[in-house]
Amino acid sequence: MSLVEQLNNALPQTQCTRCGYPDCQRYAEAIVQGEADINQCPPGGTEGVERLAALTGKPALPLNPENGLEGPRTIAIIDEAWCIGCTLCIAVCPTDAIIGANKRMHTVVESYCTGCELCIPACPVDCISLEPIDINLSGWASWPQELANLARQRYDTRLARLKREAVEHDERLQAKAVKKLADLPAHTKGTEHAPEVDRKRAIIEAALAKAKARQATKA
Repeated sequence: MSLVEQLNNALPQTQCTRCGYPDCQRYAEAIVQGEADINQCPPGGTEGVERLAALTGKPALPLNPENGLEGPRTIAIIDEAWCIGCTLCIAVCPTDAIIGANKRMHTVVESYCTGCELCIPACPVDCISLEPIDINLSGWASWPQELANLARQRYDTRLARLKREAVEHDERLQAKAVKKLADLPAHTKGTEHAPEVDRKRAIIEAALAKAKARQATKA
């Protein structure tokens, strides 16, 4: 097992980004590459720093206050009376812990919530608050390994879903473009002049070329 994987396994998997990186995996990579210190994870707390120190051989430094302070584990609570169903919180939740639909009331599945706080600034009506599970417990004492494992599993599943949905979206757009290109004059309403048809053909062909280039890059 690589050092990156070992470090990632030792992180709480809240995916809160308070370390300064998009997720726990990226933070682990940054530590190995010498771009980040081992004291940038508030959810892991002091014990989390000690875990990373044991794996890297680095001294266990105090948590960097610029990344936040160690505190009790919290969960998000949505005031359903004020929720407008905008889905913005759903879009940023790293573990798909918020369920709901457009213009429908949302709610949080507490067992899936990591307390990452990312939904707080996303809410336009400030109807989300954080409540502590136990004010006497913080860091790994309030976040057992089984919850970290579940959070990581749900985060990985979410990433796979988003990637699949992006591919399917691109494929649908390409199919529409190909269909239009096959019978462009019929789709060029208001004008049947060759220059206009040629102009639109060039635009669609350029868009298709960009889409294929994006797919090749992702692959």
